[in-house]
Amino acid sequence: MNQKERGDARLAPKPFYAIFRHTPSNPTTITMKTFRFLLAVLGLASCGALRADDTKPAPRIDVVYVNPDKFTDVRDNYFFTGIGHDEYLDTFKHHLETHANKYIPAGEHLSLRITDVKMAGDFEPWRGPDFESIRIIKDIYPPHVNLEFKLTDANGKVLKEGVRKITDINFLEEDNTYFPDDTLRYEKKLIDDWFYNEFGKAKS
Repeated sequence: MNQKERGDARLAPKPFYAIFRHTPSNPTTITMKTFRFLLAVLGLASCGALRADDTKPAPRIDVVYVNPDKFTDVRDNYFFTGIGHDEYLDTFKHHLETHANKYIPAGEHLSLRITDVKMAGDFEPWRGPDFESIRIIKDIYPPHVNLEFKLTDANGKVLKEGVRKITDINFLEEDNTYFPDDTLRYEKKLIDDWFYNEFGKAKS
């Protein structure tokens, strides 16, 4: 059941004002020096982040959801179908964009249209009032994703295209490297396998 909450304890970071708690013989001078040093460090970090963004490879994929409001099952509640819908689709799209670069060579582009998504598991509200928001994971509720794709080269020539309805009835028996509390762990594994089977080994 993927509704389990993790209870990992994490050390809270020191508050920003902690750097001003030291009071030497000349507190004003030391404080201003420390503050200027902090600003300089933050400025360098910001510049580095901007340069990193400039060199980050652009996604080699365009993802379009076709009538996402009609998708079979992307939600967090049996009765209120909008709960979790947009968040899950945004997360899934991000996964597609980052994963595609591992399989699509530079200079090629993948256009992907997702026409339906059915998350693994289902709701069983007849068990009681609390179960309307609990997704039950069973092998009788496998994930599936319907999609259309077109792979083109740098000149726009179509290298490969097709329509696929992908699912995995053995999703509970296979190794899954995603965290147990990842709500989309089965859907991510499903699309990972499709990338591998459709486009071959990941490119370096």
